[in-house]
Amino acid sequence: MEPVEILRAMKSALADGEETALAAVEERLRDPFAVLIATVLSHRTRDERTSEAAMRLFERFRTAQELASADETEVEGLIRGVGFYRNKARAVIKIAKEITNKHEGKVPRDLEGLLELPSVGRKTANCVLVYGFGLEAIPVDTHVHRIANRLGLAKTRTPEETERKLMEIFPRDIWTEVNDTFVMFGKKICRPIGPRCLVCPLRGTCKYYEQVGSGKQREREVKGEKDNQDNKK
Repeated sequence: MEPVEILRAMKSALADGEETALAAVEERLRDPFAVLIATVLSHRTRDERTSEAAMRLFERFRTAQELASADETEVEGLIRGVGFYRNKARAVIKIAKEITNKHEGKVPRDLEGLLELPSVGRKTANCVLVYGFGLEAIPVDTHVHRIANRLGLAKTRTPEETERKLMEIFPRDIWTEVNDTFVMFGKKICRPIGPRCLVCPLRGTCKYYEQVGSGKQREREVKGEKDNQDNKK
């Protein structure tokens, strides 16, 4: 299958209306600064907790200028529930100060400018470009990196290498769709542990399934699917 067909197959396997935390923040707040801060909060945190924490924070501090002068303890309380919330409270205030003092309160809309901000790496910067500004980029997190290699779309060791490969094989006009689709597919079907290969529309072309999707692993998956069905009765 061609890469575009693979992306379509992933979308068809997901329920309508499912979206990542960053997509939800972008849709509700439509603010690059909110997307930037939510992305920082999302590291090692479930989507639900990220969305809840981001919304609480932005109900209290709506702009970079407001967050820059926030009390760290108050920010900790607002984002409690996300992983490493104390460190992240310091980080988001520092980011807000940098944007306020060096960028006149506006988030840079280019990769280089974003990477100069404290605590902002390549994945975070690309997320801001996609979800904050609607610009063409492919953010690569652990889900995207894992799935691309499992399917054989890439044969890479690092997310940065995966990003370059995906930019080569996907048309530029659909780059903005790649992260959200891959992430949701990784949460619902191609999970890190116990991937649901039997319900995956791509198992016929998947390198991972071809190599390890048989024997005991397949037996465990069948048993897991059967147990789930029995529990619903």
